[in-house]
Amino acid sequence: MLAHRRMRKLPSTLVEALSALPRGEARGFRFVGSDGQERYFPYQALEAEAQRRAGLLVQAGIKKGDRVALVIAEGHEFVLTFLATVVAGAVPVPIFPRATFKASSDYAETVGHIALASESRLLIAMQANLSLVEPVLTSVTTLERIDTVEALFPASAQAPAFVPPVLDGDDLCFLQFTSGSTSRPKGVTVSHRNLIANTTAFLGPAGLSRNDADVGVSWLPLFHDMGLIGFILGPLVMDIPVVILPTASFARGPRIWLETIDKYRGTITYAPNFAYALATKRLKAKDVDALDLSCLRVAGCGAEPIQAATMREFVAALAKAGLRETALLPSYGMAEATLAITFHELGTPLRVDFVDPVAMRNGEAVEVAPVVANGDKNAENVALPLQLVSCGRTFPEHELLVVDEHGVELPQRRVGEIVVRGPSVSRGYYKNAEANAEMFPGDGFLHTGDLGYLADGDLFICGRSKDLIIVRGANFHPQDLEWAVSELEGVRRGNVVAFSTQLSGEERLVIAVECTSKDQQDVQGRVATRINEAFGLTPHEIVAVTLGSLPKTSSGKVQRGKTRDQYLTGQLDRH
Repeated sequence: MLAHRRMRKLPSTLVEALSALPRGEARGFRFVGSDGQERYFPYQALEAEAQRRAGLLVQAGIKKGDRVALVIAEGHEFVLTFLATVVAGAVPVPIFPRATFKASSDYAETVGHIALASESRLLIAMQANLSLVEPVLTSVTTLERIDTVEALFPASAQAPAFVPPVLDGDDLCFLQFTSGSTSRPKGVTVSHRNLIANTTAFLGPAGLSRNDADVGVSWLPLFHDMGLIGFILGPLVMDIPVVILPTASFARGPRIWLETIDKYRGTITYAPNFAYALATKRLKAKDVDALDLSCLRVAGCGAEPIQAATMREFVAALAKAGLRETALLPSYGMAEATLAITFHELGTPLRVDFVDPVAMRNGEAVEVAPVVANGDKNAENVALPLQLVSCGRTFPEHELLVVDEHGVELPQRRVGEIVVRGPSVSRGYYKNAEANAEMFPGDGFLHTGDLGYLADGDLFICGRSKDLIIVRGANFHPQDLEWAVSELEGVRRGNVVAFSTQLSGEERLVIAVECTSKDQQDVQGRVATRINEAFGLTPHEIVAVTLGSLPKTSSGKVQRGKTRDQYLTGQLDRH
């Protein structure tokens, strides 16, 4: 048993949680910098530096409730500054950092939108990316100054004496801006109470069942809720040491993620579906032989639709390294509910629902016999059932329903909108009445805009209601169409966007695919055949585009609305 002080009661704020963590050198956060240097901060050192920086922020004029935008790429600098802002009683506003001038005007516009929408008084960057955000100062009326970590918090500066403001659970902890996959980013108000409720739920007995031997390993971006809450704030609330890698290091070589799990005997990690697919694709036999992943008890997956084939292939590729299938943990969540909404049951095999694609057009998830392609060359001409991965159940003190367009609860295996309520659900978006009326209409539920169904109590996600494709009265979920062609030869896996457009008063299907083959006409033919065989649809057009050209959010989600707009305005980068 580890000898450290246990919290006798749940903290009411993040600041309380930080102060209640064990002292000493044994437990803390380890950051691997972009320079490859490792920096270890025991909890006590994290708190001390957060308090020093908080004093300097107060000295600079920051008051309780002020919003402070953070555009900081280095993991340790971001976390220390985020915590300092909270300790000072202000409200951090994480914004994704960029290091290049590619499309810099678009980036500055996004930063400006978030800074203005949050009414931030101060924006903190690093010297390395200062020039990318400086243009924002002239366009954001609320912004009084832009400063750098280096200038605000020099190591030589002593913390001035200040009295930390009194915080309670209803105070804002931070603003989490959505990734903007369906619209411009909106600022979710996350209170201290929301944060404590959600993190203790998903890390508690009904979630990951945290224990003293746990070590988290993550490369997820810290401006995004999965990286920030899942691997920084949650571990601080629940005392889990973590190792944080730069996001760019995973993109350069996914092997470093698995090597770090092995090196530090990581027990918990998380990633979106695409990351598991990329890791599987890049791994070589010699890489697997050098790994021992028997320590990993949770390999979570969320933030985007989860493909059963991706999960199976990842486990198969790493079985020799000791990875167990029961470590896979599909989940569902969103920023408006702080982070996690449902988790697959810990330590149990994946549950995959095979459903009839024809019945699904009418909103019915009719179960059929399991059929898997298994690499059969003729499989693309077979109408395979849809495979949907269970995302499990919600947590104690939370309620999840599937409802129709009138808000009436639907029976099992009927597709409808997912709604949820409970202490994790945010009060709404910051000063955005229109968006609040849509997603927080006052009935006590968060109306997610996501479509799904329940089967034996488990939640299965189908897609977003705004993305739904309706052709001649039949409903099609774009993810189903995208997955059906994503594995075809010549198509870049996971880089497919299906959407509809009006033509002569009729809704028509368009599919844009990133094409790895020089013979795009052949690829277009295969895609059209697959869609016709599997769904009985004849696409209006298959658009072959260049690699890396489909628009995505900062967290890697495809932007169907933006792809449609680019198609209609002739801006898609066609082959």
